[in-house]
Amino acid sequence: MKILFQKAEALGFSLLFLKRGFWEAMRKITALRAGGGHRGRVRVYLDDKFALSLEPEVVLTARLAVGHELSGEQINELATRDDFERCLKAAAHYLDYRPRSEAELRARLSRRGFQEGSVVAVVARFKEHGLVDDAAFAHFWQDNRQAFRPQSQSLTRLELKRKGVAEEVINGVIATADDDENAYRAAQRKARSLPLGEYRVFRQRLGDYLRRRGFSYGVINNTVEQLWREMKADSAD
Repeated sequence: MKILFQKAEALGFSLLFLKRGFWEAMRKITALRAGGGHRGRVRVYLDDKFALSLEPEVVLTARLAVGHELSGEQINELATRDDFERCLKAAAHYLDYRPRSEAELRARLSRRGFQEGSVVAVVARFKEHGLVDDAAFAHFWQDNRQAFRPQSQSLTRLELKRKGVAEEVINGVIATADDDENAYRAAQRKARSLPLGEYRVFRQRLGDYLRRRGFSYGVINNTVEQLWREMKADSAD
């Protein structure tokens, strides 16, 4: 019972509303009051007692007004609509920062405690409007890595798998990556900070750096030797 009350409070219901069995009969709306804070939720009073709080959109679409009567079924429907609206806003806020994979979005919304039906419906809506697209997300992720943190195909593959992107989508995206080019770009800046006095030290430090970015031994070996030759030639001029 305690868990039930805690979940009810999370949805905006008062414990008094549940404990006194207000689900069992029609109750009259006696007040609709704007809640404080930035969330702007509407507090609904039934028979002069606080019952639940709702998103303004729910109040408007349901055309709630003082004097209306609500059955238990109608109240339950309002709570479901409210959960969906809050879930929708949370998803939009989460996607404001950067694109997300479908699995990332689902997991984030579920951790926030939204009902499974709301999560499914919200993700479906965002997919319908092209705001959640795993192929587009995978391209974004790879382009971002290549531009700001060049790394190997294998490391990009691992990152995308961890974000729930399907194998066939990953394969279609990372096939365009060039490990030799990315290793060279990744190593250029690092190489400039290394001493050129001894090849062994240069090779070890630059090789370790590229290894952490997932590059293979062959790619690392070619990249280190190329940069060593170029930098020695530049220092001799």
